[in-house]
Amino acid sequence: MRLPQARLDQVLDRFHEVEARMGAATDGAEIVRLSKEHAELKPVADAVQGLARLRAEMADLEVMASDPEMAAMAQEELRDLTDRLPQLERDVALLLAPRDADENASAVLEVRAGTGGDEAALFAGDLFRMYSRYASTRGWRVEVDSVSEGDAGGYKEIVATVTGEGVFGRLKFESGVHRVQRVPTTEAGGRIHTSAATVAVLPEVEDVEIEIRDQDIRIDTFRSSGAGGQHVNKTDSAVRITHLPTGIVVTSSEKSQHVNRDKAMKNLRVRLYDMQRQAKDLARADSRKSQVGSGDRSERIRTYNFPQGRVTDHRIGLTLHSLPQVLEGDIDPLLDALIAEDQAARLADLEAEFG
Repeated sequence: MRLPQARLDQVLDRFHEVEARMGAATDGAEIVRLSKEHAELKPVADAVQGLARLRAEMADLEVMASDPEMAAMAQEELRDLTDRLPQLERDVALLLAPRDADENASAVLEVRAGTGGDEAALFAGDLFRMYSRYASTRGWRVEVDSVSEGDAGGYKEIVATVTGEGVFGRLKFESGVHRVQRVPTTEAGGRIHTSAATVAVLPEVEDVEIEIRDQDIRIDTFRSSGAGGQHVNKTDSAVRITHLPTGIVVTSSEKSQHVNRDKAMKNLRVRLYDMQRQAKDLARADSRKSQVGSGDRSERIRTYNFPQGRVTDHRIGLTLHSLPQVLEGDIDPLLDALIAEDQAARLADLEAEFG
C-alpha cells in the first residue's frame, strides 16, 4: 500500500504540535490530556519517521547505482531495503488504520452457563479457568466480582475484572457463544452431549463519564450464597443494582456492603458504556466487508470437541487439534489469528479510503 504523503505529514505535524503544547502547558488537566495523546501518537510518529528515512535512503542508493564504481554495492543494499519496505509500510498503515479506542483497557469478563444444565455450568467453569490461566501467563490480575456456583460444580454465572495492559485488545473477540461436545460424567450410556456457555468481554474504562441518576436505579441487599462453612455470608451484605431504563442488573457479593456497592456501580457503568460501544460497532459493521467481532453476543463463535480433541473457531474457519492445551490457557494461537483477521479488515478499509 502506497500511503499518501499528505497523511504521513499530517501525523508528524500533529505530533510536533502536541510536543510543543506540552512544553508550554500549565493547566494540570491539559497536561494529562496532551500526555495521553503524545503517548498514543509517538509510536505512529516513530514509524512514519522510520519509513521516511528508509525511502530517503533508497533514493540516495538509486543515485549511487548510476555510478559504475558504486553500482554493485548500491544495488545490493537497495534490494535489501526494497524487501523491507512492504512490511514497514504495512506496519505504518496498521498504526494509521481506525483503531479501537479501548484496545489497552482492562476488562470485565462474564461467563454464563447456557443450554445444557449441569454440564453447561461445568463447561462455564472450564472456560473461566482457561481465561484465568491465560491471564496468569500475561501477568494480569483476575478479581472475581460475583459468582453463582452450579449445583454439580462449575458456575451458573461468574463475573470478574481482569486488570492489566491490553486485556481488552487481546480478549475482545472472545465474546459470544462457546459450544462444547463431550460425554458428561453423569452419562452412563457414553453418549456425546452438546451444551454451551456465553462469554462477554467488556472494556473497563476509568475516564469515561456515564451519567447514572439516582431515580434510575434500584438497590437491593441480600445474603450471598457460597460454599458454606466459615465462609458463608451471615449478613445481608451482597448488593444488587437494577438500572430501570435498560433493565441491566449487576451484583457484587464480597463481605463488605460498602465495597459491594462501589463494585456494582462500577460494573453498571461498564455495561452502560458497552451498550454505547455495541451500537457503534453495529453501525460500523454495516459498511465493513469482513467483521470478526460483530458485537452479537448470541453468535456461536467456537466449538470445543472433546472426542476429536479439536477446537474450531467458526468466524475464521480455524481448527486446532490441541484442545487440552487450549483449555489449559494456551489460547494465543486463536487470539493471534482473530487479531490478524481484524487487522486485514482494517487495512482493507484504509486501502478503500485511499483509493
